[in-house]
Amino acid sequence: MKGYSEKPTRVRFKVLVFIFVSVVINYMDRSNISVAATAIGKDLELTSVQLGLIFSAFGWAYAALQIPGGVMVDRFGARLTYAFSLITWSLVTLLQGFTKGFVGLFGLRLATGAFEAPAFPTNNKVVTSWFPNQERASAIAFYTSGQFAGLAFLTPALVTIQHFLGWRGLFITTGAIGILWGIIWYIFYRDPTQHKKANKAELEYIKEGGGLVTPANEKGEKAKFEWGNLKEVFIHRKLWGIYLGQFAVNSTLWFFLTWFPTYLVEYRGLDFLKSGFLASAPFLAAFVGVLLSGFLSDFLVKKGVSLGIARKTPIIVGLLLSTSIVGANYVDNTSLIIMFMAIAFFGNGLASITWVFVSTLAPKHLVGLTGGVFNFIGGLASIVVPIVIGFLAQGGSFAPALVFIAIVALLGALSYIFLVGKVERIKVAQKPDSNLPM
Repeated sequence: MKGYSEKPTRVRFKVLVFIFVSVVINYMDRSNISVAATAIGKDLELTSVQLGLIFSAFGWAYAALQIPGGVMVDRFGARLTYAFSLITWSLVTLLQGFTKGFVGLFGLRLATGAFEAPAFPTNNKVVTSWFPNQERASAIAFYTSGQFAGLAFLTPALVTIQHFLGWRGLFITTGAIGILWGIIWYIFYRDPTQHKKANKAELEYIKEGGGLVTPANEKGEKAKFEWGNLKEVFIHRKLWGIYLGQFAVNSTLWFFLTWFPTYLVEYRGLDFLKSGFLASAPFLAAFVGVLLSGFLSDFLVKKGVSLGIARKTPIIVGLLLSTSIVGANYVDNTSLIIMFMAIAFFGNGLASITWVFVSTLAPKHLVGLTGGVFNFIGGLASIVVPIVIGFLAQGGSFAPALVFIAIVALLGALSYIFLVGKVERIKVAQKPDSNLPM
């Protein structure tokens, strides 16, 4: 590359693979409960109401602790925070294999959500540190694709593990994998300036492109939480634009994570095996969508297109495509139903690079906290959407529920169009006594 006396290393891409694997493990430990649900219900003699409460437990704790999770990564850094999060959520996953009843399992699912809370704010912190603006959307798309890859490709593996080891063996196995990976993360991950294999040319390349290669607190002191920081991440209109947009993106996602198989079987009359096969198609479509989104966005940046257009276009187009889910209300052919679902989830994947706006807009010293608020509001969809859909579908028709998902997606697109505005980092006035340089 021009301008460097030595060729920049590419350590950042190895770091990105680490994040991808962490996201796959993250979603493996979210989805293992759905694979084991039937066997758990029979073995522990749980009612459908109790199973529903167990399903929701993760979302309540996960959403509630997003802001503390963001504060944690700002204060303790990505290396320690992610290792702690991985090992603790994996430990409670493993312990689920020994539970004896509803109370124990419910509590452990709450703990899983609580300990996973810092994960995505940490993902974003790492990418903001390691990647320049012109590569960041692709990086975010790559690690985000891990959630769709995990759901599409790991489900058969989880089913196989349960077939041979039972549901208890499933939790023990997946938990042990996560604990091992948490140890590997702590041993090998370093921030850019502390990584021995990242040369000066790579660090300069990242820094010149807007990457935060050094902590906002240059002195290496732990960032102190201040209530004024919390106020700061709530008072900007552009941040509310991405918060509401994330709720819309997650609303479509949580429909597919919770109600989609039930929709196919109970409301469309498909048999369980056939629905399981067909259900993978939208996840594969979303996987393609998120990868395409990141590469397209960064391609536009490199071609000189404004950052606002390059970043917003895939997200807005994706959210608008997600509204096509309502088309399933007007067809009866199975192939057409799946087609509309796949288009909608492809759009959801296309819109899933939303984390790039946290990296781009957040005040430098509040990237973790902004990510926590962003993921907190987005995480509310995991609570709201399943409940609202259940209410709308109780009359025997699923059509109102699909209209609801489409409307939320449309509102998400409008939030990016009218609220986000100019894409530039928010600058916070420096306090005279502050030790956090801007």
